[in-house]
Amino acid sequence: MRPGQQAQGGKMFGLLKAQQQERLDSVNKEFLEDQKYKDEEDLAESLESFKKKYMEFDLNDQGDIDLMSLKQMLEKLGVAKTHLEVKKMIAEVTGGSSETISYRDFVTMMLGKRSAVLRLIMMFEGRSDGNGSKPAGPPAKRDISSLP
Repeated sequence: MRPGQQAQGGKMFGLLKAQQQERLDSVNKEFLEDQKYKDEEDLAESLESFKKKYMEFDLNDQGDIDLMSLKQMLEKLGVAKTHLEVKKMIAEVTGGSSETISYRDFVTMMLGKRSAVLRLIMMFEGRSDGNGSKPAGPPAKRDISSLP
């Protein structure tokens, strides 16, 4: 691209994704060098997996997952939540310090020992990928006597 010429469309998207990947790779490098996580098994593979998942749901490519991005992510995973529940998840992950989840917060949550709701959902989603265990079609018809 010539100096002074701005990228458009697909080129701009590619540049944004490349910049985002560089930022996330630098955070991954920090976690790999951190002595606190030296005992983690397959840390490099886990971080790469976290990076891919995070990039998939960082819809605005700003480096943070906001309330609407997280809500859409959970709906896509089949775990729809209300705005209030999503706000509580974000507060749990960030310790109440932010209204968005940064990649560093996300990795800390995924590697952490606490059972954050979002972490459990992400782990469940990772296990269910590709095995086709989700039922297809509409739910079975039920009558009133079968309801709890």
